Amino acid sequence: MPKIKNIFWDVDGVLADLNHAYYTFLTEHPNYRDQYKDLKFEDMDKVLPIDPKYGALELKTHPTLGPQMDHDFCHSEFFEKRPLYPGVIEALKEFHELGYKQFTLSATFNVEVKKKLLNKLLVDVKDFLTIECVQHGQFMHDTAKEDSLKACFDKYGLLSDETVLVDDRIYNQYAAIHVGAHPIRYRCPFTMDLPEDLKWIPEVHNMNELKELLENDKIK
Repeated sequence: MPKIKNIFWDVDGVLADLNHAYYTFLTEHPNYRDQYKDLKFEDMDKVLPIDPKYGALELKTHPTLGPQMDHDFCHSEFFEKRPLYPGVIEALKEFHELGYKQFTLSATFNVEVKKKLLNKLLVDVKDFLTIECVQHGQFMHDTAKEDSLKACFDKYGLLSDETVLVDDRIYNQYAAIHVGAHPIRYRCPFTMDLPEDLKWIPEVHNMNELKELLENDKIK
């Protein structure tokens, strides 16, 4: 199997703490703070039941207010309150020194807004990290990340079997598989287990585990 040369990072849940942004939104946004002012962080999955196709927290899974919450979040100051996880910048620099080409790959409601956010969050690694975003709904059949991966392979001259996608969302594991790349599941708080047909995918809980996985050529 070819040596892995390219890493595509999902941002939310892998590099940045989207759960923090959700919690701040629920407890501080004027439309929801009265209802959720006493919400504890560890109980967020009771408010946002985890849909198996996502495998992680999503505002849109709220039983009655999902679409409205998602809209309010994306058009508020809380959209930007997703700090990078500790050690992310140092880890990206280390992967760069090891020779990996690195990219972000985010599907978002507004590419311009998301790119602005990512350029601010990741300013310390912009000299080597390529920031890519794709508009939700730009491609048919909800295959935004899958089609964006293909477009990046063509744009940057990458081989799919030399590429990993590090992502916490379950549906994006399928995207990596469909384009011939190697999926790696990143486990952040509230992520649920992989379904049976994806149990073979390696899972990591931090950057050190990912580095060990790549170093020891354990990618499937």
